[in-house]
Amino acid sequence: MRPSFLLAIFVVFVAAAGVARAEDQHVGYYYPPPDVMEDYEARAPLLDGNSRSRRLTFIDGIIKEIASRPYPPTYAIFAKGAEAEKLIIVGVRDGFYDTIYRTRALMAAMTALTRATPLFQDIDPDQHYTFFDLCYMLGFKQLTITNGREFAHQIHFVAPKLEAAK
Repeated sequence: MRPSFLLAIFVVFVAAAGVARAEDQHVGYYYPPPDVMEDYEARAPLLDGNSRSRRLTFIDGIIKEIASRPYPPTYAIFAKGAEAEKLIIVGVRDGFYDTIYRTRALMAAMTALTRATPLFQDIDPDQHYTFFDLCYMLGFKQLTITNGREFAHQIHFVAPKLEAAK
């Protein structure tokens, strides 16, 4: 191949990487570029009174639950962004959350964990909502799950069609 062609490919690659990093400043620091990105249309409305403080309190509750278990945690969970609107879950042990299937299994477990909370029991006594719905209801904009090495799965929360139409 001609050197000018290789240089052109390199420039395009670097420019694309710069655009991706500009959109998400946490790529390359907390997680690699996501392998899988998806939108999740919430099935529940936003809660009134959402705030950075409410989201951080929610995260604190999950951390306390994880810390109360008799075995070491497999992940760390925290929020980033000016309004703590980006939820990040990082695997802290090798062999966890390195495929789309393992991250989805974790999300199913998170649904079970959060359904036991008083907040979830009050707003969804029939248990129709998922962890993703609760994240949206609290005002999170995205969730990224990573094994902390080479795999990341990112979910962007989208308003329900009825709410978006208002």
